[in-house]
Amino acid sequence: MTIGPQYSESARRGYPHSGILEGVQGRIVQVSLGPGGVPNRAVPEALVTKAGLAGDSFRHPSIHGGFRQAVLIVTSEGIEELKERGYALYPGALGENLTTEGIPRQGIRPGQTWRVGADVILEITKRRAPCKTLQVYGPSIQNDIFDAQMKANDESSPVWGLSGLYARVIEGGVVRPGDPIFLIGQDV
Repeated sequence: MTIGPQYSESARRGYPHSGILEGVQGRIVQVSLGPGGVPNRAVPEALVTKAGLAGDSFRHPSIHGGFRQAVLIVTSEGIEELKERGYALYPGALGENLTTEGIPRQGIRPGQTWRVGADVILEITKRRAPCKTLQVYGPSIQNDIFDAQMKANDESSPVWGLSGLYARVIEGGVVRPGDPIFLIGQDV
């Protein structure tokens, strides 16, 4: 991936702490919406607004959603890790809106800005603290994706990113499976 002059210097440098996102470009595997709870279901495309994906709902809006938690992102590689641990998961199962491929979950951090497709720009705001709703996949899933280090916001946790990361919408637009996703900025 070439990041041109229209992007910030931090974007050209990539993730400043480890370099693992330098030049990384992933893609959207699935775009998902739901009525609240899990799973979310695949859609061919979705309009991304400041409030999230049009047509997506939250069962508990006082906890989920809002402008700082408008979009939930989970990596397909993370889903595969959890499947290897025995969880019957698939894209959308964790309630995510965007399932990515090719972006290392351990390198996604709050403060990063990502371009998705031609128009959408998202800023990662926080890691997701999973709720009991996910126990439909097994009683220990919460502990397997959210350990004590995650609770302390320790980005060195071996399970960092497995539960997903929330993003706010900087610029809206339409997203589709197959769209590229790449880092364009890092709040250092």
